[in-house]
Amino acid sequence: MSQQGSKLGILAAGGPAPGINSVIGAATIRACLSDVEVIGILDGFKWLMQGDTSHVMPLSIADTRRIHFRGGSHIGIARGSPARDDEALARTCDALRRLGIGMLITIGGDGTAYNAYRVSQAAGGALRVVHVPKTIDNDLDLPFDVSTFGYQTARHVGCELVENIMVDAKTTSRWYFVVAQGRKAGHLAMGIGKAVGATITLIPEEFRGETRLATVVDTLVGAIVKRLTYGRADGVALLAEGLAEKIPVDELAQLCEVPRDAWGNIALAQIDLGDVLRRAVLRRLGELGLDVTIVHKSIGYELRCADPIPFDMEYTRDLGYSAAKHIVEGGSNVMVAMIEGKFRPIPFSDMIDLESGRTRIRLVDVDSDRYKIARTYMLRLRREDFDDEVELARLSATLRMTPERFRAELFHVVEPASSFAHSLHPLKAADPSA
Repeated sequence: MSQQGSKLGILAAGGPAPGINSVIGAATIRACLSDVEVIGILDGFKWLMQGDTSHVMPLSIADTRRIHFRGGSHIGIARGSPARDDEALARTCDALRRLGIGMLITIGGDGTAYNAYRVSQAAGGALRVVHVPKTIDNDLDLPFDVSTFGYQTARHVGCELVENIMVDAKTTSRWYFVVAQGRKAGHLAMGIGKAVGATITLIPEEFRGETRLATVVDTLVGAIVKRLTYGRADGVALLAEGLAEKIPVDELAQLCEVPRDAWGNIALAQIDLGDVLRRAVLRRLGELGLDVTIVHKSIGYELRCADPIPFDMEYTRDLGYSAAKHIVEGGSNVMVAMIEGKFRPIPFSDMIDLESGRTRIRLVDVDSDRYKIARTYMLRLRREDFDDEVELARLSATLRMTPERFRAELFHVVEPASSFAHSLHPLKAADPSA
């Protein structure tokens, strides 16, 4: 770019999340009040990457002042990565130049943040870029306890769905395996599972490294057996989709086709993890002589375009205002965050992992008390169950086998004595009537 444009462009990329419209509205209003012309760029980077400048729309206060109540995106959204191709980067920068855009607010997750960073670099100082973190996965590398926008709404709506599923499970005496989106991180599954009091929640972070399919299966089997021992034939397991990446590909391939994206990564969203685990668990239960009904369900798409709850409406309006104010006043190359009620710009340079060249992601901290408490309330086989002869006899009786055989079959899912689960005293029965 040879000349700095004066207009502000706003785009949303990646997957939807509740609150996008709030960011768009607040940023537009703040910029317009500074006499800056605002252009909405439709469908993320999709058209810019092709050098197409026709898919845009003017944004005004009148257009956007009430869109914060609604989910979805007023300017659409799409996946597309100009950072993967130098020619696409050049076309994107040229398209922005021809539109007269010298300031760009991007709304998205870690992939969009990285694309924003690369576009800023490619523009050679002719484009100011500010990124607003968005994802229901809550996996951007923000400070501890700072949510990505959309996560709280997704968790709220997810809890309502799972609460209904829990009632159905109890009414019909069946188990549900509910898979929550989240890519590599288990924040959404854990947030929903802990809030509703799911019988058990499994996230990829609890497995330190690659784990056998049998370990995941028998962990679920142990919860089912323990629940039956306490007189309940129903239960709900929350499963994070990232579990699929922890299981060896050759083991997954025995149960399903393992899809991959254009870059060779396992396409998590295309793996029906709930059905894979349902079939594997039913087979294992059959070997142990149990007949249990299990239904699988995935949630994620139902959450992404929900109307934002008040928390996310307020939060995203703060973010949109701060992004526009910062960029209009000359700021660039940062991600905006609200920390302890104050706006804080986080430089792109602090977000990039120098080894991978990608933005860092945040995983669930399984060493935190927050996770340990959640784990304590789950119904799992524990070391105490095998050390207590009376309890071991009860559990063994459920499977009509000797305590010795029960130990041989299922003791392998018990965490080591030094593991995080023993940092807090576990509840022996974990409220089996819940």
